[in-house]
Amino acid sequence: MTSETLPAQDPSTVRVAVAAASDRKAIELKVLDLDAISDFTEFFLICSGASDRQVRAIADAIEESLRREGRRPLAVEGYKHGTWVLLDYGDFVAHIFDQETRSFYALERLWADADDVTEQVLA
Repeated sequence: MTSETLPAQDPSTVRVAVAAASDRKAIELKVLDLDAISDFTEFFLICSGASDRQVRAIADAIEESLRREGRRPLAVEGYKHGTWVLLDYGDFVAHIFDQETRSFYALERLWADADDVTEQVLA
């Protein structure tokens, strides 16, 4: 698959999550397509907030927006600390980091084989 086309599965919930994160001024938003290289999810949404408060606000906005679409996360991790909040929706996982934690874990580098479909999701 090339980065010019989105995969066959419907990324509409990812688009809703991206819009919610953008509304809360998420920093360095990325969407990675993991479908060809992972069995546990199809997409990662990775973004940052400038503070623990903003990280939680981004997570809240994603969760609220998707709840209106009838979606609830299968799991939520890290909300209390606000340095790395993980929202697992099964077909995609949202990772919301503070900037220091994102730099340390470098998920984009760890999953470098995944296609970056950020532009296609934002379109």
